[in-house]
Amino acid sequence: MTTSSSRELIVEADGGSRGNPGPAGYGAVVLDPVTGETLAEAAEYIGVATNNVAEYKGLVAGLTAARALFPDATVHVRMDSKLVVEQMSGRWKIKHPDMKPLAAEAGRVFPAGRVRYEWIPRELNKHADRLANEAMDAGKQGRQWEPSGSTAALDAVAARNAAALPPSGPPGDAAAGAARARAALATRTSGAPAEAVTGSADVRGDGLFAAEDAGASSGDFEAEAGAAAPTGHAARVLAPTAAVPAEPTVTAPAPAGSAAPRQGWAGPDMGAPATFVLLRHGETALTPEKRFSGSGGTDPELSAAGLRQAEAVAAALAARGTIQEIVSSPLTRCRQTAAAVAARLGLDVQVERGLRETDFGAWEGLTFGEVRERYPNDLDDWLASPKAAPTGGGESFAAVARRVAATRDRLTAAHAGRTVLLVTHVTPIKTLVRLALGAPPESLFKMELSAASISAVAYYADGNASVRLLNDTSHLR
Repeated sequence: MTTSSSRELIVEADGGSRGNPGPAGYGAVVLDPVTGETLAEAAEYIGVATNNVAEYKGLVAGLTAARALFPDATVHVRMDSKLVVEQMSGRWKIKHPDMKPLAAEAGRVFPAGRVRYEWIPRELNKHADRLANEAMDAGKQGRQWEPSGSTAALDAVAARNAAALPPSGPPGDAAAGAARARAALATRTSGAPAEAVTGSADVRGDGLFAAEDAGASSGDFEAEAGAAAPTGHAARVLAPTAAVPAEPTVTAPAPAGSAAPRQGWAGPDMGAPATFVLLRHGETALTPEKRFSGSGGTDPELSAAGLRQAEAVAAALAARGTIQEIVSSPLTRCRQTAAAVAARLGLDVQVERGLRETDFGAWEGLTFGEVRERYPNDLDDWLASPKAAPTGGGESFAAVARRVAATRDRLTAAHAGRTVLLVTHVTPIKTLVRLALGAPPESLFKMELSAASISAVAYYADGNASVRLLNDTSHLR
């Protein structure tokens, strides 16, 4: 786990009043900015009050829950109340006597420099809105909101999945069926014990490593090669899902000339990390056949399946709402995938040559078996040493690692404190993960990385790195 001083959190909050003024309640949720995982929820029925008072109370509760988790975190607050966002950002004056003390209370939870505010449409604030309505429903029944009876987290995931995977195709379509199943499960679990809700990793975490993927073809040449390679309010804090550890602490090689990275819990405040969301491009015609496809070949376009994958991941990233910039490999399949995401997010795409795939030389376009048949000695050398290059002047994994590490250092310096989508290829993504973990070169052959999958690594100012996600394909199911 990283030090709390370098953790970034998202707080979404809302409040409502049935009468304005009338019976009122608030809801707030704390989210991981990379995985979208729910870390804590808070809700309360507050009696008769106005909408604005309830919204401010929701903000205070959300910030308080975030501080309880990570006292030195930086916080990104997202609310659909323009009034609260503008007033807390200092752009509008606070005149109402009921809101002045609440705004002051919110301002005391974290230092002002560690909280930023963003207005979002109501449809993007459904989780907090549902919590607020649950609190008001409880008040109507003469009781307070109880975490064990809440389905807000499940409903939010179901709504996001339904939006990201709209029903398309004939009856029995897998994507539509999955969305309906998640929505049905969210409905059935209303009133279930807390253990039943928090333990549903497959629903809340989108089942990152579900059994249905075990036999799926990834179109990843390295997976096949690996077989031959040498080996005041009620609140709830949700346990991390089994599939995604909260934040395993790992160490990345520090840039040349820098001090060794600090490890462990102690250390100065490093501020928000540069977070790279690593997206492998969608399928091309070569992917299902598991052919070597690098930067020295034909530069294929996305197939029809790849285009659908790009649209699905774009919808999922838009629903998550955390990407601030997009950087892409110059190869066509990545630029097409990046363009689909950029169109959804309204962002530009920067091209970075350092993110291109390995040049596989004479192996370009061949299957692993064909390379084994034609160049057996060269293949054995390549599997045995990261310094060995593919036949015909290709690029060794050692050379790729140097290129990717230099690109990483350049991008982390340019995007400190921001969440950036890097649209790239199998080898660059696996190399970034390997370097972050401090793993040996042969670990490249031991990672699965599917087409259009999402991984994530956060980089801190002291040289430490945190691998937060690997090979998430939940948006494709």
